[in-house]
Amino acid sequence: MAEAERRLGELDHGEALLFSSGMAACTSVVLALLSPGQTVALAEGAYYGTGAMLDELRRWGIERVEFDQTGAPPDGVDLVWLEAPSNPFLTMPRFDAAAAHPARVVCDSTAATPLHVRPLELGCDIAVHSATKYLAGHDDALLGAVVCKESTDAARLLEFRSRTGPVPAADTAWLLLRGLETLEVRVTRQSQTAGTIAERLARHAAVRVVRHPGFGGLLSFDVADAGAARTVETSTELIANMTSLGGVTSRIEARSRWEGARVPPGLLRLSVGLEDPEDLWHDLERALGAL
Repeated sequence: MAEAERRLGELDHGEALLFSSGMAACTSVVLALLSPGQTVALAEGAYYGTGAMLDELRRWGIERVEFDQTGAPPDGVDLVWLEAPSNPFLTMPRFDAAAAHPARVVCDSTAATPLHVRPLELGCDIAVHSATKYLAGHDDALLGAVVCKESTDAARLLEFRSRTGPVPAADTAWLLLRGLETLEVRVTRQSQTAGTIAERLARHAAVRVVRHPGFGGLLSFDVADAGAARTVETSTELIANMTSLGGVTSRIEARSRWEGARVPPGLLRLSVGLEDPEDLWHDLERALGAL
């Protein structure tokens, strides 16, 4: 595990600690660094599980407010939580405004990976990853990571992890090491394919909105309504209708089933894998033609 932490720390230019899942990493950051009565400013449209975790911690006196991360965080909060890019809306934070805030700044850069965004170099104090996704990259590891700029934060999180137990297994850490060996070639291919598909989706008559930050293998797009989204996600053959993202196989999912009114009813999230780009497009085109 120590070698996997060292390698990830080198990539993100900080001190890395591994946790048993992405949510275990995020929860540990909040519980280790905040106290009852303090408030987290959470980026609007960030991963819904982060908001659900913070809502759960209200019973322990942790509050949260949401803010538009393309602007400045609100005053009077104790932790600023960014996501680069947000999932599934793919917005990017205004890092300079967040860095100017007096509170610690955390950035979930799962979808970007350190190849595209290094939060610690952009003024953040902590980067978090669901390493289950792109970092491990093969849909067979459950793992989270926290990378700290300051050694005092890393020491506190190590202490918290040791006392509370969200430690990954050694073989899971090895799967991360395996994934890091191919991270650049995988993510480069996924980024190129996602960009091509996003351009084609934007020209399709059945597609209303396309979201892609210009890098990475994650994108989302809207069709007319929930019924249309259901038709598309169940009509693809090469692209699996499954949750999760960042692996070598492409996956599509209508997010309103999980997130409700928080997202448009016709929003589909697509995680692009390593399949042939033309095969992926033909699969999507056929599914959209079923509308």
